[in-house]
Amino acid sequence: MDSIPKTLFLLFCIFLSLAFPIESYEAFLDCLLHQVPNSNLSQLVYTQNDPSFTTLLDSSIQNLRFISPNITKPVLILKPTNVREVQASVICCKNQSIPLRVRSGGHDYEGLSYRSISAMQFVMMDLASLRDIHIDSYQRIAWVQSGTTLGELYYAISQKSGMLAFPGGTCPTVCVGGLFSGGGIGIMTRKFGLSADNIIDAELVDANGRVLNRETMGEDLFWAIRGGGGGSFGIVISWKITLVQIPRIVSVFTLTKTLKEGAISLVDKWQRVAPNFSEDVLLKFAIEPDMNGGEPVAVFKAFYLGRCYGLLIYMQVHFPELGLEKDDCEEISWIQSVVYFAGYGHAKPETVLLDRRRSEPKEYNKGTSDFITDLIPYKIWEEIFDRFRYEGAGVIYFETKGGHMSTISESALPFPHRKGVLYSLQSLVFWPENAKVSEERYLGWLNEMRNFLTPYMSKNPRRAYVNFRDLDLGKNEEGSTNYENARDWGEKYFMGNFKRLALIKGKVDPENFFWHEQSIPPLFSIPVAES
Repeated sequence: MDSIPKTLFLLFCIFLSLAFPIESYEAFLDCLLHQVPNSNLSQLVYTQNDPSFTTLLDSSIQNLRFISPNITKPVLILKPTNVREVQASVICCKNQSIPLRVRSGGHDYEGLSYRSISAMQFVMMDLASLRDIHIDSYQRIAWVQSGTTLGELYYAISQKSGMLAFPGGTCPTVCVGGLFSGGGIGIMTRKFGLSADNIIDAELVDANGRVLNRETMGEDLFWAIRGGGGGSFGIVISWKITLVQIPRIVSVFTLTKTLKEGAISLVDKWQRVAPNFSEDVLLKFAIEPDMNGGEPVAVFKAFYLGRCYGLLIYMQVHFPELGLEKDDCEEISWIQSVVYFAGYGHAKPETVLLDRRRSEPKEYNKGTSDFITDLIPYKIWEEIFDRFRYEGAGVIYFETKGGHMSTISESALPFPHRKGVLYSLQSLVFWPENAKVSEERYLGWLNEMRNFLTPYMSKNPRRAYVNFRDLDLGKNEEGSTNYENARDWGEKYFMGNFKRLALIKGKVDPENFFWHEQSIPPLFSIPVAES
């Protein structure tokens, strides 16, 4: 305790004792001082009484549903700036039996990285300060830390080369730690696979505070962290990724079709042809309500690894009914296409991609996901569109799969939704704080739509995407987490890979230190003689 004044140490203890018994947190702080004697605890540990606590907690909460005073918030926030502080935090939390949750970008659909469903007290680690990027454009590889946003990563790559990219998501404020942990779907998935398919190494702090890389953690754990969901196996500090080669110019278009313009016939044709398109082409669409009370519309968006003349010819041959014309298509750089698909049109990339708070103004929202393996009948499409006239209607995003994804085994990584999947579906409802319609009506629309679609979605199990986390699928109960109960939701996310994930969890974190309401439960293999 010689490295800081005794009065400062006692002051910390007083703050901490307001939330927990002083004995526990005096021991916790003493442990941190022992583990990282050269660290400034005032920059690492934030109590609920710290003036910066609420600002730090709310800084990357993306869903206003989880800012309510009734939400169970962390009693402490830890904000490490280096690997050693992450190690120390894990060691000291585990030594004092203090539950720990980890947040990188705060986009978890259910907020499980920074809130507890029950009244369970916990500490949150915020990785926002761990955001270094090191790019080797010659070798086409990069190391990126988990607190880095996708916008920061994409922009850094573009500054090294106009012909290198990385396949990831479209929201620039999502951090790589969360996206990579769940797989990572984006506009180039059909060409290059998931983000996780392009990860070749990682640096992880495990439940014992050890720093491991691919070689020292072993292939089982390395497999699990690339798509098995965040917050279960350890804290990934950084990821080694393979960059992909792309043309200097790519092409995009957006076409909005009304019911009078044949929107229903077009989406019916889309589901029949788009999954079989060249892997260089992504054509997705969304059904959106008319905010002025009119008819819903279908908004088609395309991305093509090539110039417009090639995309025009391709669409004329394979989907002439869409009516794509030369003036509809734009030729831009890949980095500008990132801005385009983030919804910011022709804004300067640095303005959009380097602003970590760009997702504001924030709003209330709730989402769910599905994967479709069979064609939806035309009459059902009519009913889907009709339901967008209901009060509280949200939006549904349909994104084509197929392409390179279909060539990868469903057991290659925890993410199993590969061959045989036509497209994915993400349903979302949003509402502002002063919404004229009640929250219950928005959530009701989402649930009613999900129930209506049940016969037409994938079956046995009905699939879902862990990065679109949904507690309505089921959850772990505090103090009674077990594999059999968790199968209800786990097999929806991971199908046959769920058992392997649970067995790996049993080996690397048998005490279930890394726990949340949808973390992987530990499963222990049964000796053959006892089976």
